[in-house]
Amino acid sequence: MQLDEASTEAAVNSWQATFGLGVITVTLGLIVTFYPSATLNVISVLFGLLLLASGLFHLIRVFGSNEAHRVWLGISGLLLLVIGVVLLRHLHLTVALIGLIIGITWIVQGVIALIVSFSGGAREGRGWWILFGIFSLVGGIVITAVPTESVKVLAVLIGIWFIVGGLFEVVGGLRIRREARRLQSTDSTVTA
Repeated sequence: MQLDEASTEAAVNSWQATFGLGVITVTLGLIVTFYPSATLNVISVLFGLLLLASGLFHLIRVFGSNEAHRVWLGISGLLLLVIGVVLLRHLHLTVALIGLIIGITWIVQGVIALIVSFSGGAREGRGWWILFGIFSLVGGIVITAVPTESVKVLAVLIGIWFIVGGLFEVVGGLRIRREARRLQSTDSTVTA
């Protein structure tokens, strides 16, 4: 069985992309794991800048001749600008806000999972839904109670996840490289 040159070339090139992505992911994971506060501050700044950009966009749209809701665009633009400035000025508030959003989301997700699992008849996997709902609800309550510290812990866990995933990508890239070399040597012996 002879492989075409395009398949061999794709395998040769894909190992580099996979390996490079793995190295970047591991590096990002190390940064997030060992510097969670700085990482959260960067995310907070980006969130504040996003709100500023959205506010400016809304204010620019106020001057458009086709806009029917100029007053509402102006109000929302000004509110977004003010909130963006406050969040940029007080990064700890932004981190806490991110924690509250995650916590409330997990609470809602847990309650919905519990409602779904208890409504209707007995189904396969019902126990898993109940377990998921309880863990999500409890996790959401903990994160909402202490949002800043919880987000830092989550950042460390996400960093560890990135490190593990990146290592798998690095190993996968090396395995693809080994297979690509094997394909090249097999291809060259078949054509000879």
